[in-house]
Amino acid sequence: MHDYSVNIESLSFAYETRAVLKNIQLKARRGQVIAIMGSSGCGKTTLLKIISGALKPTEGRVLVEGEDVGTLDQAGIYALRRRIGMLFQFGALFTDMSVFDNVAFPMREHTDLPEDMIRDLVLLKLQAVGLRGAQHLTPAELSGGMARRVALARSIALDPKLILYDEPFAGLDPIGLGVIGELIRRLTDTLGLTSLVVTHDVQESLKIVDYVYFISEGVIVAQGSPDEIRASRLPYVHQFVHGEA
Repeated sequence: MHDYSVNIESLSFAYETRAVLKNIQLKARRGQVIAIMGSSGCGKTTLLKIISGALKPTEGRVLVEGEDVGTLDQAGIYALRRRIGMLFQFGALFTDMSVFDNVAFPMREHTDLPEDMIRDLVLLKLQAVGLRGAQHLTPAELSGGMARRVALARSIALDPKLILYDEPFAGLDPIGLGVIGELIRRLTDTLGLTSLVVTHDVQESLKIVDYVYFISEGVIVAQGSPDEIRASRLPYVHQFVHGEA
């Protein structure tokens, strides 16, 4: 059993000569919701891509469940991705498939489970996000908040140990925001997951997360519990948290 399900050590990343991330240290345990915040272009999404094996670090290591992601070959990365759920900003549901088939997709793609078992599992995942009755709908018939919940059901389809969320609150109304926030918290607690949430929606995140990392220009400039972040005297963090110009 690893102490941390994600352990990032002295991570740096550069595109050619442009440094995007510099000396990032970040740890996340099971059952934790960790927020990674900062203005756009600060390197947050790049960090998620490195954790999921889509990009290789220039320096340092990223350990997921004890495995050094940067050293994995294609087959290793494929296996790793089966254990990671991902919820990307624009929920990217397949528009030509029903809600049911969207959630079933990873199971059909990655497992040899019989259809009747897949059916039970899909309904279970939809139940977990409060949408069991929506299985026959198409994405076009869903509100933004419902579509995000279906995408969440799909991201837990293969019982991942880790979920990466890229701006899960983007474009939702205040009620949808609250629902998604509570769901992320509840699923993390009940399924014993680790959740890494990249977001610039400060107020919503501070309600549900255990710990926050603030990135500015590729560097972690502040970190702490939600209370510590709210009370931060650092001008950059204070501005960000209190929505000042």
